[in-house]
Parts: sequence; structure tokens; C-alpha cells
Amino acid sequence: MFERSDETLVKQALNGKKSAWITLVKRYEKQLYNYALRMVSHREDAMDLMQDVFVAVFRNLSSFRGDAPFKGWLFKIAHYRCIEFYRRKKPMQSLHDTPEQEDLDDNDSPELTMVSGQQATEVQNALKLLPVNQKMVVEMKFFQHATFEEIAYQLGISTNTAKSRLYSALDKLKNHLELDYV
Repeated sequence: MFERSDETLVKQALNGKKSAWITLVKRYEKQLYNYALRMVSHREDAMDLMQDVFVAVFRNLSSFRGDAPFKGWLFKIAHYRCIEFYRRKKPMQSLHDTPEQEDLDDNDSPELTMVSGQQATEVQNALKLLPVNQKMVVEMKFFQHATFEEIAYQLGISTNTAKSRLYSALDKLKNHLELDYV
């Protein structure tokens, strides 16, 4: 069986085919949830953010022109929703909030699980120290495997700005993580 393209699913969803919309949601819900979780560090907030993004996408589906891939358009909306989230939450958030751990694989040894869990926590804590615009570029580059052109499109910035933000963020992460191990 062949997989229908996003653009085909969008057209079908706009014509009232509920299963096409459900297929789009299922195709991107895990990626979108993981993006939101890395950005906001709390499961409940990530779930709320994901649902908010899908509601916004559904309401604005008719404005999708197809100039760029649907995934890019979806994550551009997610980016703006993350910015809104930070604007609403910033006065209430503590810099010392600890990120929640994802469920670990049962096949890992206890030692490996402990070390990888500690390292993941250290990286997540270091990511929290980055400015939001740098954090988003790091997330998109390393977790979504987006190209600099895709990052630039989704964030509405130039390719050079995306590169600059990434390299600046990596430098900050390197310095922060080196302090933990020196």
C-alpha cells in the first residue's frame, strides 16, 4: 500500500474527509509532542501545546497554500505557539525547574539507564539556559534533522541567522557542559 502525500491529505481534509485529517494528525503527533516537550520541558504543557497547534492548523488548513511542505508549515505554527507559551509563562517559570524524564526503555541495563538519564538531564538543563531563539534552532537541527533552509523558513529568518544562532548555542552548551565535567 502506498502512503498518501501530505498535500493530498490536506486537500481531502478540506473536502470534509475526516480520515485524511486523522492521518495527518497521527503522522505528526509524536514529532510535534516531542518538539513541544523539548521546548517546554513538562509533559502536560507539551500536550496542551500540541493540541493547541493541531487546533490552529485545523482552523487554518484552508490557508495552507502548498508553497512549502506541510511539515514546515505545521512546525512554523508550532514555533509561534511556543513563543506565545513562553510569553505567557515566563514570569511564572523558575530557572531551576527540572525537566521530566521520558519513560526509559526496559531493555537498558540499570547502569546504562542511570548514566544516560543523567546525561540527558544535564543536556536538557543546559538547553533551558539558552535563549528561546537559540533553543529552537538547536531543537530543529538535532531533533527534527531540519536543514538550515528549513529552519530559516520555519522561523522566518535568514539561513545565515539560523547558522549563527546554532553555532552560538553550541558554544554556550559546550561551555556549560564542560563546567559540569571539569
